[in-house]
Amino acid sequence: MQKVMVLGSGGREHAIAWKLAQSNEVGEVLCVPGNPGTEHEPKCRNLRVSPLDSAAVVAVAHGEGVSLVVIGPEAPLVAGVPDALRRSGIPVFGPNAAAARLEGSKAFAKEFMERHGIPTAAYGRFTSLAAGREFLQGCALPIVVKADGLASGKGVVIASTRAEAEEALARFLAWGPVLLEEFLEGEEASFIAIISDGQVLPLAGSQDHKRLLDADQGPNTGGMGAYSPAPILDAAMSERVRREVMQPMARALQKESLSYRGFLYAGVMVTSAGPKVLEFNCRLGDPETQPLLFRLRSDLYPVLYAAALAEPLPASLDWDPRTALCVVLAAPGYPEAAQIGAPILGLPKQEPADAKIFHAGTRAQDGGIVTAGGRVLGVTALGDSVASAQQVAYALADKIRWPGKQLRSDIGWRARGRG
Repeated sequence: MQKVMVLGSGGREHAIAWKLAQSNEVGEVLCVPGNPGTEHEPKCRNLRVSPLDSAAVVAVAHGEGVSLVVIGPEAPLVAGVPDALRRSGIPVFGPNAAAARLEGSKAFAKEFMERHGIPTAAYGRFTSLAAGREFLQGCALPIVVKADGLASGKGVVIASTRAEAEEALARFLAWGPVLLEEFLEGEEASFIAIISDGQVLPLAGSQDHKRLLDADQGPNTGGMGAYSPAPILDAAMSERVRREVMQPMARALQKESLSYRGFLYAGVMVTSAGPKVLEFNCRLGDPETQPLLFRLRSDLYPVLYAAALAEPLPASLDWDPRTALCVVLAAPGYPEAAQIGAPILGLPKQEPADAKIFHAGTRAQDGGIVTAGGRVLGVTALGDSVASAQQVAYALADKIRWPGKQLRSDIGWRARGRG
Protein backbone atom coordinates (compact mmCIF):
# COMPACT_ATOMS: atom_id res chain seq x y z
CA MET A 1 0.00 0.00 0.00
CA GLN A 2 1.32 3.40 -0.99
CA LYS A 3 1.61 6.56 1.07
CA VAL A 4 0.87 9.87 -0.69
CA MET A 5 1.49 13.43 0.44
CA VAL A 6 -0.80 16.31 -0.61
CA LEU A 7 0.51 19.85 -0.08
CA GLY A 8 -2.05 22.56 0.74
CA SER A 9 -4.93 23.40 3.04
CA GLY A 10 -7.80 24.57 0.83
CA GLY A 11 -10.91 23.08 -0.71
CA ARG A 12 -8.97 21.86 -3.72
CA GLU A 13 -6.56 19.94 -1.48
CA HIS A 14 -9.40 18.48 0.60
CA ALA A 15 -10.97 17.15 -2.60
CA ILE A 16 -7.66 15.75 -3.90
CA ALA A 17 -6.90 14.00 -0.61
CA TRP A 18 -10.46 12.63 -0.42
CA LYS A 19 -10.20 11.23 -3.95
CA LEU A 20 -6.70 9.75 -3.51
CA ALA A 21 -7.81 8.04 -0.30
CA GLN A 22 -10.40 6.10 -2.30
CA SER A 23 -7.65 4.31 -4.25
CA ASN A 24 -7.08 0.64 -3.42
CA GLU A 25 -3.38 1.30 -3.96
CA VAL A 26 -3.20 4.02 -1.30
CA GLY A 27 -2.88 3.16 2.37
CA GLU A 28 -2.56 6.70 3.74
CA VAL A 29 -2.73 10.30 2.55
CA LEU A 30 -0.58 12.80 4.42
CA CYS A 31 -2.10 16.30 4.26
CA VAL A 32 0.48 19.09 4.67
CA PRO A 33 -0.91 20.93 6.54
CA GLY A 34 -4.48 19.92 5.63
CA ASN A 35 -7.56 21.35 7.32
CA PRO A 36 -10.36 20.23 9.70
CA GLY A 37 -12.07 18.49 6.80
CA THR A 38 -9.09 16.35 5.78
CA GLU A 39 -8.42 15.57 9.43
CA HIS A 40 -11.59 13.48 9.58
CA GLU A 41 -11.34 11.81 6.17
CA PRO A 42 -10.68 8.04 6.19
CA LYS A 43 -7.00 7.19 5.54
CA CYS A 44 -5.96 10.86 5.86
CA ARG A 45 -3.58 12.37 8.42
CA ASN A 46 -2.71 16.05 8.83
CA LEU A 47 0.90 17.09 9.44
CA ARG A 48 1.78 20.52 10.82
CA VAL A 49 4.42 21.33 8.22
CA SER A 50 4.53 24.41 6.00
CA PRO A 51 4.03 23.46 2.33
CA LEU A 52 6.44 26.29 1.44
CA ASP A 53 9.32 24.89 3.54
CA SER A 54 11.14 22.79 0.95
CA ALA A 55 13.61 21.28 3.39
CA ALA A 56 10.88 20.26 5.84
CA VAL A 57 8.68 18.81 3.09
CA VAL A 58 11.57 16.78 1.69
CA ALA A 59 12.52 15.51 5.17
CA VAL A 60 8.96 14.43 5.98
CA ALA A 61 8.49 12.81 2.57
CA HIS A 62 11.60 10.68 3.08
CA GLY A 63 10.86 10.00 6.74
CA GLU A 64 7.32 8.82 5.96
CA GLY A 65 8.37 6.86 2.88
CA VAL A 66 5.91 8.50 0.52
CA SER A 67 5.64 7.24 -3.04
CA LEU A 68 4.22 10.46 -4.49
CA VAL A 69 3.83 14.12 -3.55
CA VAL A 70 0.93 16.03 -5.12
CA ILE A 71 1.23 19.83 -5.05
CA GLY A 72 -2.15 21.52 -4.61
CA PRO A 73 -1.78 25.34 -4.57
CA GLU A 74 0.31 27.63 -6.72
CA ALA A 75 2.65 29.12 -4.10
CA PRO A 76 4.75 25.96 -3.50
CA LEU A 77 5.05 25.50 -7.28
CA VAL A 78 6.39 29.01 -7.83
CA ALA A 79 8.63 28.66 -4.76
CA GLY A 80 10.32 25.58 -6.23
CA VAL A 81 9.17 22.93 -3.76
CA PRO A 82 8.74 20.37 -6.61
CA ASP A 83 12.34 21.02 -7.70
CA ALA A 84 13.65 20.22 -4.21
CA LEU A 85 11.57 17.04 -4.02
CA ARG A 86 12.74 15.82 -7.42
CA ARG A 87 16.38 16.50 -6.57
CA SER A 88 15.92 14.29 -3.50
CA GLY A 89 14.46 11.44 -5.58
CA ILE A 90 10.79 11.79 -4.58
CA PRO A 91 8.23 11.49 -7.43
CA VAL A 92 6.15 14.66 -7.51
CA PHE A 93 3.07 15.73 -9.44
CA GLY A 94 3.46 19.44 -10.12
CA PRO A 95 5.59 21.43 -12.58
CA ASN A 96 9.03 22.79 -11.80
CA ALA A 97 9.39 26.43 -10.75
CA ALA A 98 10.58 27.48 -14.21
CA ALA A 99 7.42 26.10 -15.83
CA ALA A 100 5.20 27.42 -13.01
CA ARG A 101 6.02 30.94 -14.21
CA LEU A 102 3.06 30.38 -16.54
CA GLU A 103 0.98 31.16 -13.47
CA GLY A 104 3.47 33.11 -11.39
CA SER A 105 3.83 35.80 -14.08
CA LYS A 106 1.02 36.72 -16.44
CA ALA A 107 3.51 38.59 -18.61
CA PHE A 108 5.65 35.46 -18.95
CA ALA A 109 2.55 33.48 -19.92
CA LYS A 110 1.49 36.03 -22.55
CA GLU A 111 4.98 36.17 -24.05
CA PHE A 112 5.10 32.37 -24.09
CA MET A 113 1.76 32.21 -25.90
CA GLU A 114 2.92 34.82 -28.42
CA ARG A 115 6.07 32.83 -29.19
CA HIS A 116 4.12 29.65 -29.86
CA GLY A 117 0.97 30.93 -31.52
CA ILE A 118 -1.46 30.10 -28.71
CA PRO A 119 -4.67 32.15 -29.22
CA THR A 120 -5.06 34.87 -26.58
CA ALA A 121 -6.09 38.50 -26.13
CA ALA A 122 -3.90 41.43 -27.20
CA TYR A 123 -2.15 43.18 -24.31
CA GLY A 124 0.46 45.62 -23.07
CA ARG A 125 2.75 45.31 -20.01
CA PHE A 126 3.48 48.36 -17.86
CA THR A 127 5.64 49.26 -14.89
CA SER A 128 4.75 52.96 -14.66
CA LEU A 129 1.46 54.79 -14.17
CA ALA A 130 2.27 57.38 -16.85
CA ALA A 131 2.93 54.79 -19.56
CA GLY A 132 -0.20 52.86 -18.61
CA ARG A 133 -2.35 55.98 -18.69
CA GLU A 134 -1.02 56.90 -22.12
CA PHE A 135 -1.80 53.41 -23.44
CA LEU A 136 -5.33 53.60 -22.05
CA GLN A 137 -6.13 56.69 -24.09
CA GLY A 138 -6.15 54.65 -27.27
CA CYS A 139 -7.90 51.55 -25.90
CA ALA A 140 -11.45 50.41 -26.44
CA LEU A 141 -13.59 49.85 -23.36
CA PRO A 142 -14.14 47.73 -21.39
CA ILE A 143 -10.52 46.79 -20.76
CA VAL A 144 -9.02 44.15 -18.47
CA VAL A 145 -6.44 45.20 -15.86
CA LYS A 146 -4.33 42.38 -14.42
CA ALA A 147 -1.65 42.23 -11.74
CA ASP A 148 1.32 40.36 -13.18
CA GLY A 149 2.03 38.12 -10.17
CA LEU A 150 0.03 35.77 -7.95
CA ALA A 151 -3.09 37.41 -6.51
CA SER A 152 -5.28 34.46 -5.42
CA GLY A 153 -7.75 35.10 -8.23
CA LYS A 154 -8.38 38.71 -7.14
CA GLY A 155 -5.78 40.57 -9.23
CA VAL A 156 -8.15 41.22 -12.16
CA VAL A 157 -10.47 44.14 -12.84
CA ILE A 158 -12.72 44.48 -15.89
CA ALA A 159 -12.89 48.25 -16.18
CA SER A 160 -15.81 49.84 -18.02
CA THR A 161 -14.40 53.38 -17.74
CA ARG A 162 -10.90 54.84 -18.06
CA ALA A 163 -11.13 56.20 -14.51
CA GLU A 164 -11.84 52.70 -13.22
CA ALA A 165 -8.97 51.31 -15.30
CA GLU A 166 -6.56 53.96 -14.00
CA GLU A 167 -7.55 53.26 -10.40
CA ALA A 168 -6.90 49.51 -10.83
CA LEU A 169 -3.66 50.23 -12.69
CA ALA A 170 -2.37 52.41 -9.86
CA ARG A 171 -3.42 49.87 -7.21
CA PHE A 172 -1.85 46.87 -8.95
CA LEU A 173 1.38 48.74 -9.73
CA ALA A 174 2.05 48.74 -5.98
CA TRP A 175 2.47 44.95 -6.30
CA GLY A 176 4.57 44.96 -9.49
CA PRO A 177 4.08 45.06 -13.29
CA VAL A 178 0.55 45.31 -14.68
CA LEU A 179 -1.04 44.03 -17.89
CA LEU A 180 -3.69 45.96 -19.80
CA GLU A 181 -5.52 43.45 -21.94
CA GLU A 182 -8.16 43.39 -24.65
CA PHE A 183 -11.61 42.45 -23.36
CA LEU A 184 -12.86 39.30 -25.05
CA GLU A 185 -16.57 38.79 -25.74
CA GLY A 186 -17.87 35.29 -25.22
CA GLU A 187 -18.46 32.65 -22.57
CA GLU A 188 -15.72 31.60 -20.17
CA ALA A 189 -14.98 28.00 -19.23
CA SER A 190 -12.26 26.00 -17.50
CA PHE A 191 -10.32 23.41 -19.49
CA ILE A 192 -7.87 21.39 -17.40
CA ALA A 193 -5.52 18.65 -18.54
CA ILE A 194 -2.81 16.46 -17.09
CA ILE A 195 0.44 17.27 -18.88
CA SER A 196 3.42 14.93 -18.65
CA ASP A 197 6.44 15.71 -20.82
CA GLY A 198 4.39 16.20 -23.98
CA GLN A 199 1.46 13.93 -23.14
CA VAL A 200 -1.99 15.52 -22.76
CA LEU A 201 -4.84 13.88 -20.85
CA PRO A 202 -7.87 16.21 -20.70
CA LEU A 203 -10.22 16.30 -17.74
CA ALA A 204 -13.94 16.94 -18.10
CA GLY A 205 -14.95 20.52 -18.81
CA SER A 206 -16.17 22.82 -16.05
CA GLN A 207 -17.30 26.39 -15.52
CA ASP A 208 -16.39 28.69 -12.63
CA HIS A 209 -18.32 31.71 -11.32
CA LYS A 210 -15.73 34.40 -10.56
CA ARG A 211 -17.98 37.31 -9.59
CA LEU A 212 -19.21 37.60 -6.00
CA LEU A 213 -22.89 38.22 -6.78
CA ASP A 214 -25.65 36.57 -8.81
CA ALA A 215 -25.76 37.09 -12.60
CA ASP A 216 -21.98 37.67 -12.62
CA GLN A 217 -22.14 41.01 -10.81
CA GLY A 218 -19.83 42.45 -8.16
CA PRO A 219 -16.07 42.11 -7.67
CA ASN A 220 -13.92 39.24 -8.90
CA THR A 221 -13.17 36.51 -6.39
CA GLY A 222 -11.19 33.30 -6.37
CA GLY A 223 -14.42 31.58 -7.43
CA MET A 224 -17.89 31.36 -5.85
CA GLY A 225 -18.88 28.03 -7.33
CA ALA A 226 -18.48 25.73 -10.31
CA TYR A 227 -20.11 22.85 -12.10
CA SER A 228 -19.22 20.09 -14.53
CA PRO A 229 -19.84 19.24 -17.31
CA ALA A 230 -20.07 22.69 -18.93
CA PRO A 231 -22.34 22.76 -22.01
CA ILE A 232 -20.13 25.38 -23.70
CA LEU A 233 -17.34 22.77 -23.75
CA ASP A 234 -19.18 20.18 -25.81
CA ALA A 235 -17.26 17.41 -27.57
CA ALA A 236 -16.39 19.55 -30.58
CA MET A 237 -15.22 22.58 -28.59
CA SER A 238 -13.29 20.42 -26.12
CA GLU A 239 -11.46 18.78 -28.99
CA ARG A 240 -10.70 22.20 -30.46
CA VAL A 241 -9.23 23.45 -27.15
CA ARG A 242 -7.15 20.29 -26.89
CA ARG A 243 -5.89 20.67 -30.45
CA GLU A 244 -5.38 24.46 -30.54
CA VAL A 245 -4.29 25.13 -26.95
CA MET A 246 -3.25 22.15 -24.85
CA GLN A 247 -1.34 20.06 -27.36
CA PRO A 248 0.62 23.07 -28.69
CA MET A 249 1.37 24.09 -25.09
CA ALA A 250 2.69 20.62 -24.26
CA ARG A 251 4.97 20.71 -27.31
CA ALA A 252 6.09 24.26 -26.57
CA LEU A 253 7.02 23.40 -22.98
CA GLN A 254 9.20 20.57 -24.27
CA LYS A 255 10.71 22.82 -26.92
CA GLU A 256 11.74 25.33 -24.27
CA SER A 257 13.07 22.54 -22.00
CA LEU A 258 10.50 23.25 -19.29
CA SER A 259 9.71 20.07 -17.36
CA TYR A 260 5.96 19.94 -16.88
CA ARG A 261 4.34 17.05 -15.03
CA GLY A 262 1.16 18.33 -13.49
CA PHE A 263 -2.23 19.88 -14.10
CA LEU A 264 -2.43 22.71 -16.63
CA TYR A 265 -5.54 24.86 -16.31
CA ALA A 266 -6.60 27.05 -19.21
CA GLY A 267 -9.17 29.70 -18.46
CA VAL A 268 -10.72 29.87 -21.93
CA MET A 269 -13.04 32.43 -23.47
CA VAL A 270 -15.13 30.84 -26.21
CA THR A 271 -15.48 33.70 -28.68
CA SER A 272 -17.10 33.93 -32.11
CA ALA A 273 -13.60 33.35 -33.53
CA GLY A 274 -13.00 30.28 -31.37
CA PRO A 275 -11.33 29.62 -28.01
CA LYS A 276 -8.82 32.12 -26.65
CA VAL A 277 -6.78 31.73 -23.44
CA LEU A 278 -7.48 34.23 -20.67
CA GLU A 279 -4.90 32.76 -18.28
CA PHE A 280 -3.02 29.63 -17.35
CA ASN A 281 -2.88 28.10 -13.89
CA CYS A 282 -0.40 25.36 -13.09
CA ARG A 283 -2.75 23.37 -10.87
CA LEU A 284 -6.35 22.28 -10.54
CA GLY A 285 -8.84 25.11 -10.25
CA ASP A 286 -10.65 25.92 -7.05
CA PRO A 287 -13.67 25.46 -6.95
CA GLU A 288 -13.61 23.45 -10.21
CA THR A 289 -11.69 20.63 -8.48
CA GLN A 290 -14.60 19.77 -6.21
CA PRO A 291 -17.18 18.93 -8.92
CA LEU A 292 -14.54 17.44 -11.22
CA LEU A 293 -13.25 14.95 -8.67
CA PHE A 294 -16.80 14.25 -7.52
CA ARG A 295 -17.57 13.10 -11.07
CA LEU A 296 -14.31 11.21 -11.64
CA ARG A 297 -14.78 7.44 -11.56
CA SER A 298 -11.20 6.53 -12.48
CA ASP A 299 -8.63 5.82 -9.77
CA LEU A 300 -6.68 9.08 -9.47
CA TYR A 301 -3.51 7.70 -7.86
CA PRO A 302 -2.07 5.57 -10.71
CA VAL A 303 -2.75 8.38 -13.21
CA LEU A 304 -0.89 11.00 -11.16
CA TYR A 305 1.92 8.56 -10.35
CA ALA A 306 2.40 7.72 -14.04
CA ALA A 307 2.39 11.42 -14.93
CA ALA A 308 4.96 12.17 -12.22
CA LEU A 309 7.32 9.60 -13.75
CA ALA A 310 6.50 10.54 -17.38
CA GLU A 311 5.14 7.04 -17.98
CA PRO A 312 2.35 6.44 -20.53
CA LEU A 313 -1.00 7.93 -19.52
CA PRO A 314 -4.40 6.36 -20.23
CA ALA A 315 -6.15 7.49 -23.38
CA SER A 316 -9.07 8.87 -21.36
CA LEU A 317 -10.67 8.95 -17.92
CA ASP A 318 -14.03 7.57 -16.77
CA TRP A 319 -16.59 10.19 -15.71
CA ASP A 320 -19.98 9.99 -14.04
CA PRO A 321 -22.40 11.30 -16.69
CA ARG A 322 -24.34 13.28 -14.09
CA THR A 323 -23.77 16.94 -13.20
CA ALA A 324 -21.69 17.86 -10.18
CA LEU A 325 -22.08 21.35 -8.75
CA CYS A 326 -20.18 23.18 -5.99
CA VAL A 327 -21.55 26.19 -4.08
CA VAL A 328 -18.94 28.21 -2.17
CA LEU A 329 -19.90 29.61 1.22
CA ALA A 330 -17.80 32.69 1.93
CA ALA A 331 -17.06 34.86 4.95
CA PRO A 332 -18.48 38.38 5.28
CA GLY A 333 -16.23 41.00 3.72
CA TYR A 334 -14.83 38.61 1.11
CA PRO A 335 -13.08 39.27 -1.27
CA GLU A 336 -11.77 42.62 0.00
CA ALA A 337 -11.28 41.94 3.74
CA ALA A 338 -12.81 38.71 4.99
CA GLN A 339 -13.97 38.64 8.61
CA ILE A 340 -12.93 35.35 10.20
CA GLY A 341 -13.26 33.54 13.52
CA ALA A 342 -17.04 32.97 13.49
CA PRO A 343 -18.32 29.59 14.74
CA ILE A 344 -19.78 27.48 11.92
CA LEU A 345 -23.12 25.97 12.89
CA GLY A 346 -25.22 23.33 11.15
CA LEU A 347 -22.46 21.11 9.76
CA PRO A 348 -24.11 17.70 9.35
CA LYS A 349 -22.76 14.72 11.29
CA GLN A 350 -23.41 12.63 8.19
CA GLU A 351 -23.56 14.05 4.68
CA PRO A 352 -26.42 12.97 2.41
CA ALA A 353 -25.81 10.57 -0.44
CA ASP A 354 -24.31 12.22 -3.52
CA ALA A 355 -23.23 15.30 -1.54
CA LYS A 356 -19.98 16.38 0.11
CA ILE A 357 -18.78 19.40 2.08
CA PHE A 358 -15.19 20.30 1.29
CA HIS A 359 -13.42 22.52 3.81
CA ALA A 360 -11.41 25.48 2.51
CA GLY A 361 -11.01 28.30 5.04
CA THR A 362 -11.78 26.60 8.36
CA ARG A 363 -10.01 26.07 11.68
CA ALA A 364 -10.70 23.86 14.69
CA GLN A 365 -11.27 25.94 17.83
CA ASP A 366 -12.75 25.21 21.28
CA GLY A 367 -14.17 21.89 20.17
CA GLY A 368 -15.87 23.35 17.09
CA ILE A 369 -15.08 24.70 13.62
CA VAL A 370 -14.68 28.43 12.88
CA THR A 371 -14.21 30.45 9.71
CA ALA A 372 -10.54 31.00 8.86
CA GLY A 373 -10.54 32.34 5.31
CA GLY A 374 -12.52 34.15 2.66
CA ARG A 375 -13.90 31.04 0.99
CA VAL A 376 -14.91 28.79 3.87
CA LEU A 377 -16.70 25.70 2.51
CA GLY A 378 -17.53 24.15 -0.85
CA VAL A 379 -20.88 22.34 -0.77
CA THR A 380 -20.84 19.86 -3.64
CA ALA A 381 -23.57 17.61 -5.01
CA LEU A 382 -24.34 15.26 -7.89
CA GLY A 383 -27.62 15.29 -9.78
CA ASP A 384 -29.20 14.00 -12.97
CA SER A 385 -29.36 17.61 -14.17
CA VAL A 386 -28.01 21.00 -13.19
CA ALA A 387 -31.33 21.76 -11.51
CA SER A 388 -31.28 18.60 -9.39
CA ALA A 389 -27.64 19.14 -8.38
CA GLN A 390 -28.55 22.70 -7.43
CA GLN A 391 -31.45 21.49 -5.31
CA VAL A 392 -29.28 19.11 -3.28
CA ALA A 393 -26.34 21.51 -2.88
CA TYR A 394 -28.43 24.52 -1.86
CA ALA A 395 -30.58 22.50 0.55
CA LEU A 396 -27.40 21.43 2.33
CA ALA A 397 -25.84 24.90 2.12
CA ASP A 398 -28.92 26.50 3.71
CA LYS A 399 -28.44 24.41 6.87
CA ILE A 400 -24.92 25.73 7.45
CA ARG A 401 -24.71 29.16 9.02
CA TRP A 402 -22.56 31.87 10.54
CA PRO A 403 -23.15 35.63 10.71
CA GLY A 404 -22.76 37.30 7.33
CA LYS A 405 -22.37 34.10 5.31
CA GLN A 406 -22.15 34.89 1.59
CA LEU A 407 -23.13 32.65 -1.32
CA ARG A 408 -24.44 32.97 -4.84
CA SER A 409 -27.89 31.53 -5.47
CA ASP A 410 -27.36 30.90 -9.19
CA ILE A 411 -24.40 28.54 -9.64
CA GLY A 412 -24.98 26.79 -12.96
CA TRP A 413 -27.23 29.52 -14.36
CA ARG A 414 -25.69 29.52 -17.81
CA ALA A 415 -26.34 25.81 -18.26
CA ARG A 416 -29.95 26.14 -17.07
CA GLY A 417 -30.41 29.10 -19.39
CA ARG A 418 -29.74 26.81 -22.32
CA GLY A 419 -32.87 24.87 -21.38
